[in-house]
Amino acid sequence: MQRTPCAVALLCKAPIPGFAKTRLIPHLGETDTAHLQEELVIQAVSTALDAAVGPVELWCDPDESHPFFGKIMQKYPVRLTAQPPGDLGTRLHTCASGALMAADAVILMGADCPTMPPYYLEEAAAALARDCDVTLGPAEDGGFVLLGLKHASELLFRNIPWGTSLVLAETRTRIAQLGWRCHTLATLWDVDTPADYHRWRLITEAMPRRPGAQRL
Repeated sequence: MQRTPCAVALLCKAPIPGFAKTRLIPHLGETDTAHLQEELVIQAVSTALDAAVGPVELWCDPDESHPFFGKIMQKYPVRLTAQPPGDLGTRLHTCASGALMAADAVILMGADCPTMPPYYLEEAAAALARDCDVTLGPAEDGGFVLLGLKHASELLFRNIPWGTSLVLAETRTRIAQLGWRCHTLATLWDVDTPADYHRWRLITEAMPRRPGAQRL
């Protein structure tokens, strides 16, 4: 099998009411939150494909059988794979390991950062193609929105306090422990809270067209 220089692994949840973006459910309700998840996934897929840094694979939670993912695959040139069991660290490690079997580098991203531009992925891929072992996209809340890797080390993901403001700092500590050369990208923000949601809506309402707002 011919290896690809870089692959994109997009981890995303199915837009099932009550399943995705649970912190927004008290604010939006289960149905509208599920619609938002649909919008965010489509936006993330479009961004990953527009960046054109390599093949895009959706790692689907709970699995790829949900009809929404089938519609995504019909419309976009992506592959679907079920996310493995385990905590977020286990899933990220498994996704990275799987992608690196066929690619020299992998970019891990989620569907929570709709303001991520295609050139963000292009910069990440270019750094990995040069002499960096890892690219890190910080999030305002202390997490990260993107992680690009040439190697999959369990140390990078084990016992990280996921969902807290300590994720980014602990990830940087692990990168230093591994002795990896790191390229840090600009800081972006996720849509996780009602304030984030309203911030995103102010942006989309100002757009002549809302590329992330379409639903399948």
